[in-house]
Amino acid sequence: MNLHENLYQLLEAAVEQYNHPDFIESDPISIPHQFSLKQDREIMGFWTAMLAWGQRKTIINNANKLVELMDGAPYDFVLHHQEEDRKVFLDFKHRTFQATDTLYFLEFFQHYYRQHDSLEDAFARHLSPTSLHTESALAGFQQLFFSLPDAPERTRKHIPSPLRGSTCKRLNMFLRWMVRKDKKGVDFGIWDRISPSQLLIPLDVHVDRVARNMGLLERKQTDWQAVLELSEVLRSFDPTDPVKYDFALFGMGVLGKEWS
Repeated sequence: MNLHENLYQLLEAAVEQYNHPDFIESDPISIPHQFSLKQDREIMGFWTAMLAWGQRKTIINNANKLVELMDGAPYDFVLHHQEEDRKVFLDFKHRTFQATDTLYFLEFFQHYYRQHDSLEDAFARHLSPTSLHTESALAGFQQLFFSLPDAPERTRKHIPSPLRGSTCKRLNMFLRWMVRKDKKGVDFGIWDRISPSQLLIPLDVHVDRVARNMGLLERKQTDWQAVLELSEVLRSFDPTDPVKYDFALFGMGVLGKEWS
């Protein structure tokens, strides 16, 4: 058995192990799993993903605080709340995510959802069906998100762009949640205008470390080019669903035994 085949079988086995409903409870994806309405899943999926750095328990606790502040109904709150209803969010914070950022997220969501049915269009409008991957969707979304007149400069660090070299880990993770389609019960697969084959790997420190240990990533910097490089390698294992291996790499790095 050659090295490529050996790696393929190892990754496939790890995907099977970690792409499982048992994964949900301790992962930030548990937040949008509280909801059945597509827009609730989008709003809380996006917001939770954008908060997803630091301890997972803290991420989940703070995302649940946001749900409580929106009376347990994010989409209804976003559509119908008045400006004075935002005062209760002034004390919300998660690490460097502060009140200014929270208020702008609410403003963007309300502006957007009063004109559009789904957050999918905010990404898919920038992407061609023939595009190899989602770089243009991420860059276009970032520009759209900050297109309102009073968009605060400080909030930009929370919604990165690949055009500035960021790995865009949290955005890629959110797209994985919304786009990937299987019968495992973890990812939602509720968007149709982006193909799972176009998705890019959410490159966090755990995925980066395991990928390098396995010889899947050679680029020295952990940046956007590294995301493209690793995603291309993973596409050689499964061209239709390369990002399913996020379960394998993350699982081996955080939840299980690493490759050595």
